[in-house]
Amino acid sequence: MNQKMNARSVRKSCFLLSVMVGPMLFGGCAKENRISFQQFVDMQQAQSEQGVQESQEEAPPPINVDQYLRPYTLGPGDVITITLTGMGEAAPIPPFQARVDRNGEIDAPIVGRLNVSKLELEDAEKVIHTAYVPAVYSQAVVHVATGDLKTTKVLVIGAVTTPGLIPLRQNERTLLHAIVGAGGASESASGETTLRRVRRQGAPEVFNLRDTGQLQQALAIASLDEGDIVEVQAARPNTIFVGGLVNRVGPQMYPSGSEITILQALAAAGGPRTDVVPLEGTLIRHNPDGSDIHVKLSLGRLARGQDANLALAAGDILWVPETFGTRVQEFINKNIFLRAGVSVTYNVSGLEFLNRASQQSGRSGGGNDLQNAFDPLGFLQRGTALQTLTSRPAPTP
Repeated sequence: MNQKMNARSVRKSCFLLSVMVGPMLFGGCAKENRISFQQFVDMQQAQSEQGVQESQEEAPPPINVDQYLRPYTLGPGDVITITLTGMGEAAPIPPFQARVDRNGEIDAPIVGRLNVSKLELEDAEKVIHTAYVPAVYSQAVVHVATGDLKTTKVLVIGAVTTPGLIPLRQNERTLLHAIVGAGGASESASGETTLRRVRRQGAPEVFNLRDTGQLQQALAIASLDEGDIVEVQAARPNTIFVGGLVNRVGPQMYPSGSEITILQALAAAGGPRTDVVPLEGTLIRHNPDGSDIHVKLSLGRLARGQDANLALAAGDILWVPETFGTRVQEFINKNIFLRAGVSVTYNVSGLEFLNRASQQSGRSGGGNDLQNAFDPLGFLQRGTALQTLTSRPAPTP
């Protein structure tokens, strides 16, 4: 009977204390400015569907990339070496060099001018062979080798292995060849590439080379000119900020492209604090237009799998805020149990302390009866967490 009366007295005292202290801790009812978790999920789904629809509507027709990735073709300014063999006893022509002029022609001994513009080396050999056989020789073998090829130098900067001035041959004046010539994209590259043309007016051209469609478009644009600037953008660090009532507050950095969920970020922060019982969280996401979305999260529903464990985006803030309940708990922890001397030393838990005292005084009853009589709200079970809390150094402002 005395134990039940003590339990009722404790419950009534705690209730009255929460009623008196609550307004001071909570500061009244504030207007909720967070959207619900389901509203956020619906918004994400709508944005995803809209993005897919727009990409389908704006998708350009497929591009035949073979014409941009075929073997080297001759062009104005190239110098080639031509060798004729196998003419029998006829007077041989020593190997000679010929430069392709602005009209795409070369000047060959005896046969005169030949057009080799935009021909691969094998096709150029056929043109030269036709000119000499059988008009000059009854038979001959023609071999064409590239010598001093005309190049166009472009500046490649950003997230590439060897940035600098990159020489590009006639039919290699594309974004892809420029990046490959710079050693390829580095590990920090995002795939987004910006082209700034020096000799042409207009806005910079931006392509995401990780996207097949945009890569095809990048190959199909006008050839790069001398002095053009190609910048490979570095990937944005995948940093997530976790704060509030967690055990390890601070930013969490992950490799670019990695996917981190809400529960994974909470686990990496050591989980919620155990001296209080936070039940909700807030996800803050920054929009491209400069506004922020605040999403109310139920930590219990997430942990039980009732709400989707969504992936976080780079720059997201995951906050476990103080609430009326956690402030009352913290106030009671600090001002009742600590000041009342129940846990003068925390070598043992509060519940074990009561049980030990009961055994020493010869009282009967199990631990559950003592807990109901002296700790109906379960605060003493968090004695270890409270000891950790009080031993923490003061946060640096």
